[in-house]
Amino acid sequence: MASYTTQMDAARKGIVTPQMETVARKENIRIEDLMERMAKGTVIIPANKNHPNLDAEAVGEGMRIKINVNLGISKDCAEIEPELVKVQAALDMKAEAIMDLSCYGKTQEFRKALVAMSPAMIGTVPIYDAVGFYDKNLQDITVDEFFDVVQKHVEDGVDFLTIHCGLNKHTAEKVKQGGRLTNIVSRGGSLLFTWMEINNAENPFYEHFDRLLDICEEYDVTLSLGDGCRPGCLHDATDACQVEELITLGELTKRAWERNVQVMIEGPGHMAMNEIAGNMMMEKRLCHGAPFYVLGPLVTDVAPGYDHITAAIGGAIAGAAGADFLCYVTPAEHLRLPTLEDMKEGIVATRIAAHAADIAKGYPGATDWDDNMSKARAALDWNAMFDLAMDPVKPTEYRESSKPEHEDSCSMCGKMCAVRNMNRVLEGKDIQLDD
Repeated sequence: MASYTTQMDAARKGIVTPQMETVARKENIRIEDLMERMAKGTVIIPANKNHPNLDAEAVGEGMRIKINVNLGISKDCAEIEPELVKVQAALDMKAEAIMDLSCYGKTQEFRKALVAMSPAMIGTVPIYDAVGFYDKNLQDITVDEFFDVVQKHVEDGVDFLTIHCGLNKHTAEKVKQGGRLTNIVSRGGSLLFTWMEINNAENPFYEHFDRLLDICEEYDVTLSLGDGCRPGCLHDATDACQVEELITLGELTKRAWERNVQVMIEGPGHMAMNEIAGNMMMEKRLCHGAPFYVLGPLVTDVAPGYDHITAAIGGAIAGAAGADFLCYVTPAEHLRLPTLEDMKEGIVATRIAAHAADIAKGYPGATDWDDNMSKARAALDWNAMFDLAMDPVKPTEYRESSKPEHEDSCSMCGKMCAVRNMNRVLEGKDIQLDD
């Protein structure tokens, strides 16, 4: 029986894995074409060997754009059960990935429960966990301790790891030269920068990158190469820090591929709309076509409380221009841990962005959903509209809260409903607008 280490290794050896079969069916793609892209690294299937109930998804070239939901416990919100309720809601709302950003308390207990209940792919940021896990000052955490936490996460079954390997000493100098309004806004990036500065040492994940690859290869874990220098405001977008780190991530990508370790690249951040398409092209060039995972981008800095909207605008543009994976942003961004309702708003906004981008880039069959909704609207079939809605709950509640006089209209237009009247006149019926 043929053996393989990772999904990329299997693709290069011509071995069809169960995960590839699942993805080929979902994406309606020939498995040979899927394997060719996986062998090149332009498509990934994050699938830890210790995540048996995973319902595999692909991210990358020619695939439907996927979305990620961030969750997790913290010192201020340390209860596990409320977060697991959010996990189930995220799964019900069809999120393809969940990132556990836990940084305090019973983090392993939460992570194991998350992996056990989730068919969606799971990601983590091990450095968040390291600080709380060891209960010691950041500067006192050793290189071995950092890697021990990584080992625990992959053993627990997470499918991808966000690790800020590209924030090395050279890039850190660019940050220290100033010019940014918001310095480093990445939590993982700021922690590593602080550790490097206090210890006068190189980024351990950059310096010992092969050690990281050993772990990822053994468990078939995808590396999400983190953007520690992503712009935290429009002013800082596409600056030397961001680009310098991206160049390094491109170099690390090739090293990972030599070991058959799957890679995706994380990107901005905050960015004006006119810079987004150029950034997508730059990432694909510098990182050799590796899948691109973006947070937003947020297209303005002045809408706290509404950043799910600023991010959805940027995400739609980014997806249409080449981004493969969108991280959701909620109305609570920059303000607090999201509530269940915040999370739902963020998921819907991000799913809108992803679907709009799939339409724009011509993903096969993307407009079928929209065409079916249009047919339901033309027929004034309210139940069909609700069934087809991205979030059936809200439109159903809106309809119920304001009942029209005539069931074949809504309370906005009543008898003046354009659809109702066009249907009637084309059927040769009397319209009778007056009462």
